[in-house]
Formats: sequence, C-alpha cells, structure tokens
Amino acid sequence: MKSTLITIVLSMAAFALCAGDYHAQLAANPDRSGSNHYAYPYPADAPLPALTAAPAGYEPFFIDHYGRHGSRWLTHEKTYSAPVEALTKAERAGLLTRQGQLLLAALRQVRQAMQLRAGDLSDVGAEQHRGIAERMYRNFPQVFAGEAQVDARSTVIIRCILSMQNETMTLRRLNPRLRITTDASYHDMYYMGWGFGEDTLANHIRKEVDRTTDSIYRADVHPERFVAQLVTDTVWAAQHLPVQQLMRDVFDVAGSLQGHHQFDGFTLYQYFTTAELAELWRLKNIYWYTHWANAPINGNRMPYIERALMRDFINRADRAIADGERGAVLRFGHETCVLPLACLMELDNVNYSCADLDSLHLHWQDFNYIPKACNIQVVLYRPVGTTAPRPEDVLVKVLYNEHEAALPVGGPTAPYCRWTDLKRHWLGRIDRVVDWER
Repeated sequence: MKSTLITIVLSMAAFALCAGDYHAQLAANPDRSGSNHYAYPYPADAPLPALTAAPAGYEPFFIDHYGRHGSRWLTHEKTYSAPVEALTKAERAGLLTRQGQLLLAALRQVRQAMQLRAGDLSDVGAEQHRGIAERMYRNFPQVFAGEAQVDARSTVIIRCILSMQNETMTLRRLNPRLRITTDASYHDMYYMGWGFGEDTLANHIRKEVDRTTDSIYRADVHPERFVAQLVTDTVWAAQHLPVQQLMRDVFDVAGSLQGHHQFDGFTLYQYFTTAELAELWRLKNIYWYTHWANAPINGNRMPYIERALMRDFINRADRAIADGERGAVLRFGHETCVLPLACLMELDNVNYSCADLDSLHLHWQDFNYIPKACNIQVVLYRPVGTTAPRPEDVLVKVLYNEHEAALPVGGPTAPYCRWTDLKRHWLGRIDRVVDWER
C-alpha cells in the first residue's frame, strides 16, 4: 500500500509541474483533496512556524478561541452505504472487474467499521485537540498560570463536546490548578453553531447558490473512466447506476480515511487519476466558497452570519481586560462557523472575493482554511506587571490554525496591533446593514 501512495504522490508531483500552485499543494499531500475532511496537518505533516515574540514589556494574559471539532466519521451513513449498494448491484449482474471487486471489498470494510458512528469524533480527531491544547499552553504559559480561569463551551453536537473534553483534560493535566468550567447548551447555539440565529436568515441564499453549484457538478464530474475500471459494461452502468454520485461518494470516503488510525496505510486514491482528484477537489472548493465565504454569488453576505459570535469575542475580551484576570474562553463548533467568522474578521486571504469561479482555486483553497480542528485564537497582551490595563494599552494578535494571521488594521509591530484599533474595525463590520431578503 505504501508503494501505491508513493506512486500517487510522484504522479501528482509530475502533474503539478504543468499546473497551478494548487496542484503543487495537492501533489505534496493528496489528502488535501479531502477539502473539509483534510485532517489538521500541524505539526505532523506541516511544521508550524515560530511565533513572533511579544513586544518588549508585554505578556499574554487572555485567549479568545473558536475551534472546529476534530476529524470524524462522515455525517451521513448513506455516503458509505450508497457506493456499496451500487457496486453490489453490478456484482450481482456479474459485471465487476477485478478493480471493482477490490473497491467493493474495501468499501464494505469501511462501512462495517462505521456502523452507528456517523458524525462521531475519531481517534485522530481527539489527538488533534490534545495537541492544540498542549501547544496553546506551551505558547502562552502566562495565560494558563496558577489558578487561571478557562471557560469552555461547545455546541450540543457530541463530536464538539468530546473535542472540548480532550482540550480541557489536556490543560488540566498540564496545570491541575486551572479553574475550568465546561458547558454545552442550546442556550448558546444562537452564536455557537450553524442553523441558529442570523444563520437561519441565509438559508434561502444557500438554496439559490445550490442551483449553481449543482449545475457545475453535473457539468464537470466525468465518471466515465472511473466507472470503466470498475464494471465491464459501461452502457449498463450508465443505465442502472448513479455513476456521478458513485464517483463523488467514493471520493468522499477516500478523503475521510485520513481521519482514522485504523485506516493508516489504507487508501482509495488509486481509483482516481491525479486530474480527477484535482477536479473533484476544485468542485468542493467552489461549494465551500459560495456557501460560507465572501462570494459575490451570495451577495458577499455569508461572513455576517457570524456577527453574534464575533460580538461575543469582543465582549469577552473587554471583560477580561476590565477584570484583569488571566484565562481563556474556548468555544467548540463547526467549520460552518469558523469559515464565515474568519472572513468577518478579515484574516489573511480568507475574505477573498471572486466572481470567476473557474479561477477560484488558483487564489483560494479550502484546505488551508477549514481542515478538521481548524481554529482561531485571539490573544491579548498587556504591559507586564499590570492587572487592569487601559484598553488602549492592550495589544492583540490572532492565530489562524496556529499561524500568525495578517490583520485588517496595522500596528507598530506586526503581527501585533492595538486591541482598540482592531475592536473598532470589527465593530464597524458587525454594524453593517445586511439585506438578507434580496
């Protein structure tokens, strides 16, 4: 199986020589084609850069955080079962090739492993959050010193609660004196999770966008070669099997396997050409951009579904400044919150706006923004020796997936800026009038 993976990587590397940078990124790691299923790569697969030292005389005292749950099983059992059913139908007709038989056996193995686990946090997902918590503790020891307060909250979804548990257990192991509280309640869902609050106002917009993305999928998914390797009669397959959906489902399962240690060394990428992997990823990239990011096709409105969440960030930061206590607020939810929140905060290039969806992939890649366990850490700094600093004396930097993010306002020492300047800019974003009806 290792030789298969090496062949895939080398083949994709050759393909990247005549393509854009996104091909190079996929060539370096085919798992990136998993889109939002991409397992958090840091630091095992991609080293984290050293963080910029705090300006002289400053120390961190508070972290405002939102993180996605870690790697999980796919949320719909049908994604596992539908390709098994389709290939079983071909098997009963005596039309499976040797490749088709091998794929069916592999899919049956995966389906058996996921029984009653749709959407559950995986072992890899738990590891991701333990690692993030430990690095947060090591990066900002002053925040977690002594009896610092850690307020951890999760959406009501089990995988998010378990992600929270893994981080808070790690922090408690590192410092048993921490005062840690945890909660998961519908009371907080209006700002913590998708499908509540202002997000519901955007449902009709996403349904309109669905028509565009569905038509792109119908036009650009070409399953002929993929199916021909699996069945001996492609005419029969076209008439009796949902061949486009079959290809898409196998692609989703293939991209999800990286999230489970039991599938280490096990791959389904060999059933796709490098061009097919790149194209299927490109289409998923379009989906995530148009439905959850700053896309003209949605009226550039999607970032604003997270206004309540960003206001909570601001309020909790202001409270920490006023109270003068060390600590952190840790929130655990979904990529459908992280992505629009990062756009609203205008971190790095995530808020990119592009009407030309054919070229989107050259400028904006979802796997850089919403891998499993993606996270935003807003870190506040105050002058050493002060417990209740003036707000204008507080500095801030933001880590996006543990990388120092470019911010929409400048400061004397990037990546740091004054909290009052960033807060003013963010409040201006929050206060913008958004027409959800048009």
